[in-house]
Amino acid sequence: MQLFEFDGKAPQVHPRAFVAPTATLIGDVIVEEDASVWYGAVLRADFSPVIVRAGANVQDGSVLHGPPGLPCEVGPGATVAHLCVVHGAVVGEEALVANGCTVLDGARIGARTMVAAHSLVGANADIPEGVLAAGSPAVVKRPIAGTPAEFWVSTNPSAYAELAQRHRQGVRPVAAPE
Repeated sequence: MQLFEFDGKAPQVHPRAFVAPTATLIGDVIVEEDASVWYGAVLRADFSPVIVRAGANVQDGSVLHGPPGLPCEVGPGATVAHLCVVHGAVVGEEALVANGCTVLDGARIGARTMVAAHSLVGANADIPEGVLAAGSPAVVKRPIAGTPAEFWVSTNPSAYAELAQRHRQGVRPVAAPE
C-alpha cells in the first residue's frame, strides 16, 4: 500500500483492514477494522477526511475525495464497487454503489440501498434506505426487497470481508519475466 502524509495528516489503517499494495491513501484517511481498499483505488483526503468504516470495501480503481467541508464516508459494511467516484458524499451502512457510478458532493445514500451500475447521484441528492436507484440522475426505482439487487446488497459485505483476508494472506509479488 502507498501511504502519504499531507499537511501533517497521515492515513490511519486498522491492523485488521486490508489495503492492496497498489492502493494509494493520502492525508486524512481512516480505514477501520475489517474494511478493505482494493487495487488501484485512490483515497485522497487533502481538503476533507475520507473514512472507510468497519467492514466496508472500496473496490479496484475507485476514487474517493471531497471538497472543503464535505467529508467522504463509506458506512459500515458498505460497498463502493469497481471504477466509482465518490466525492464529498456519504454511503450508508451496507449500501452498494455499483460499478462505474459517480456520487457527487453532499449526496447521501441510505442504508442497504443499491445504486445501479453507471448511475450518477447528483450533488445533495438524498437516496433513502432500502431502495434500488438508477439513472443519470439516479432516481428511486423501487424498494429493494424481493429484487435480484437485494442479493448483492445482503451478500457483498461478507463476501468481500472473506476475500480481503484471502488476499492479505495470499498475495505475493512475482518477478517480471526477462
